Amino acid sequence: MSTRHSLPDPELVEVTPGVFAYIQQDGSWMVNNTGVVTGDDGSYLLVDTTSTEARNRALLAAVEKITAKDIDAEPPRALVNTHHHGDHTFGNWLMPARTPIIGHVTCREDVLAAGLVAAQVLTGPDYGRIELRPPDVTFTGSMTLHVGNRLVELHHVGPAHTRSDVVVWLPEERVLFSGDIVFAGGQPFLVEGSVAGYPQGLAAIRALEPEILVPGHGPVCRGDEVGRVLDDLTEYAAFVADVGRAGHAAGQSPLEAATAARDNRFAGWQESERLVGNLYRTYSELDGNPIDTRIPLGAVWADMVALNGGPIGCFA
Repeated sequence: MSTRHSLPDPELVEVTPGVFAYIQQDGSWMVNNTGVVTGDDGSYLLVDTTSTEARNRALLAAVEKITAKDIDAEPPRALVNTHHHGDHTFGNWLMPARTPIIGHVTCREDVLAAGLVAAQVLTGPDYGRIELRPPDVTFTGSMTLHVGNRLVELHHVGPAHTRSDVVVWLPEERVLFSGDIVFAGGQPFLVEGSVAGYPQGLAAIRALEPEILVPGHGPVCRGDEVGRVLDDLTEYAAFVADVGRAGHAAGQSPLEAATAARDNRFAGWQESERLVGNLYRTYSELDGNPIDTRIPLGAVWADMVALNGGPIGCFA
């Protein structure tokens, strides 16, 4: 059970000239990374927001420093949501109305369907004021944006972590913002995505051959480290699938299967309680349910708390 109560201050890292990762350590529940992409014409693009009002206002203050622009007076060209989860979308409402919010079509659907559920189950933080604002520009496959002379590609690679997973790819700089398809140091959470589809999302990232990868949670990955992280996550997905097949065949519940398999090489990664949630999705797929079948999170969360041995900490 986690006992962490204070986290380092966020760090704004220029990963390549004019492209920034906003890194929030330690990358645990609701403590995510975001990004800023600037153009030669003074325009700029945001990749995701964060969870609490305080964290979102700190993010926007950092953006104003690097862009030398008051966001209300000179707003971002656009904000891209990599998926629907609240730690990536709860700050959408702070964008000026004239800033379009872009996401996959299922991201809009799932922001509206989920509401503020993340704040209701992860009750530790002071969320301050949060409101729903879903994407108002949606797409299905890919979309190309231009931030000044900088080319930015959006590619839907889900369902993986969620139905709506989008990566933000800068092909000339070979920089990729992965959203939560990549957790660097934490177990991925697949209950609202697909255990079968997750390796395909990782393969789509690998095929782009990024030199710098900004994960949804955890430190920036560079060079050979990118491949190692993708390899580890691919192996984790295979582990979950194997545990799921064995447990399902034996008639075990997801919690029973997760408990039996809790001593594994991935147990030291953060949020090891996610294993049971991932097994819920594995079982659903083995039962032949459609890939977008919604799994009620109440039972999943209760079993994650049981596997964790007590309440799940959230220090956003």
